Amino acid sequence: MDIFEKIQKNKGALGQYSDVGDGYFMFPKLEGEIAPRMKFRGKEVLTWSLNNYLGLANNPEVRKADAEYAAQYGLAYPMGARMMSGQTAVHEKFEQMAAEFVHKESAYLLNYGYQGMVSIIDALVDRHDVIVYDSESHACIMDGLRLHFGKRFVYPHNDIDSCEKQLQRATKIVEQTGGGILVITEGVFGMAGDLGKLDKIAALKKKYNFRFLVDDAHGFGTMGPTGAGTGEHFGVQDQIDVYFATFAKSMAGIGAFVASTREVITYLRFNMRSQIYAKALPIAMALGAIKRLELIKAHPEYREKLWTIVRALQKGLREAGLDLGRTESPVTPVFMKCPLTQVSQLIYDLRENYNIFCSVVIYPVVPRDVVMLRLIPTAAHTLEDVEYTVNAFREIKRKVDEDVYPHEMADFSKRA
Repeated sequence: MDIFEKIQKNKGALGQYSDVGDGYFMFPKLEGEIAPRMKFRGKEVLTWSLNNYLGLANNPEVRKADAEYAAQYGLAYPMGARMMSGQTAVHEKFEQMAAEFVHKESAYLLNYGYQGMVSIIDALVDRHDVIVYDSESHACIMDGLRLHFGKRFVYPHNDIDSCEKQLQRATKIVEQTGGGILVITEGVFGMAGDLGKLDKIAALKKKYNFRFLVDDAHGFGTMGPTGAGTGEHFGVQDQIDVYFATFAKSMAGIGAFVASTREVITYLRFNMRSQIYAKALPIAMALGAIKRLELIKAHPEYREKLWTIVRALQKGLREAGLDLGRTESPVTPVFMKCPLTQVSQLIYDLRENYNIFCSVVIYPVVPRDVVMLRLIPTAAHTLEDVEYTVNAFREIKRKVDEDVYPHEMADFSKRA
C-alpha cells in the first residue's frame, strides 16, 4: 500500500477527530497577551490552559530582560551546536545556577525539553542495560524507550510492589549481561496531577542496585520548600541520580536542563545526540532563563500565590461535587462521565456561554465515556477567577448529570 493511501484510511488516534474538532478542540488559537483573560475566536475567555505557573510570562522584569537581550544579541547567536561553536559563558552561568538550585554537582542546558529527555535516555543506557519505568510516563520518555535496544519493564502507575518485582527481573538479567538498571518516573504527572512515589522508589535503593532518573517538568519551580522540585518535596533530592526539568512550565520559556554528578554531566555533554547535532539555545533565551531563575529564587511569594490559587480552586471544585482524581499538585483535572457524542456540546457551552477556556482530554487518553477538563492554575489568576470558574463548573456538572446536552456534534461554525 502507498504510504499516503494508508494515511487517508488511518488518521491516527487523535487525527480521527480532525474533521470536526480542528481549530476548536485541537489547535485552537488563543490570542493576545499571555494572561488569565485572552481572546478565543474573537471573544474574551477566562483561560486555564497556560504553561505559566508562576506568572513569569508577563512579569515586567522578564519582558524587559527578554526585549533587551533580543535587541542586543538577536536570536542567531551562538551560530552552532554547543560542542562545535555554540558554547558561551552565559550558558555555563545558567548551568552553575541550576545545579546549585536543585542541589546537584553539575547541570547541562538543553535547547528543548522533549528531545532532551529522549536523548538522555539514549545516552545513558546500552543494550546490556535494563530500564524500569512507570506506565504513565510522558511521551518523551516513551520515545526515549523506543531507542533502547535492551530490555525494558513497565510497572502499573505508582505501583511500588510491581516496581520492585520489575527490579527483581531486571537484576537477574543484568547479572547475566553485565549491564545496569535505570528506573524512570516523573515528579508530577502532567495529566492527572499526582506525584511519582519518589520516596518509595528511592527506598528501594537499599535492596537493589539501580540509578534513578526523574522528569520533573511540572515539579520544578512549584514543588518543595524552595521550588527545587518534587524530590525536595519528598526529601529525597539527593537520591535522584539524574534530575531533568523543562522551562515550559514554571519558567514560561523554551529550553530545559539536566543535573547530576559532574562526571555524568560531562558524559552527557559528549554523548547527547540532540545537543551535539543541534543548534545551541540562543544566548538571548539563555539570559532570559537566568533572569527567570533569579526571580524564582528571590520571590518565594510567586510560588505561595500559585498555591493559594491552587488550593482555592481545588477545594471549591471538590465541594461542588466534581471529581479531581488523585491530583496532589497544581495540575487540576476535572473528570466527568460524559459520552463522547456529548463532549463537543459540553465544551461549546463552556467556551461560548461561560467564556471559560481549558484543555480537553478525550479517548484514547481517558476512557471512552469520560472527558477530562484540565485546568492549570497560575500565580496570575485571582480568587475572583476561581469563584467564577467553580460556579460555572457546578452548572456544567448539573447539565451533564441531567443529560441536558444533545448527543450530537456541536456546530463550531457558529462563530467566525
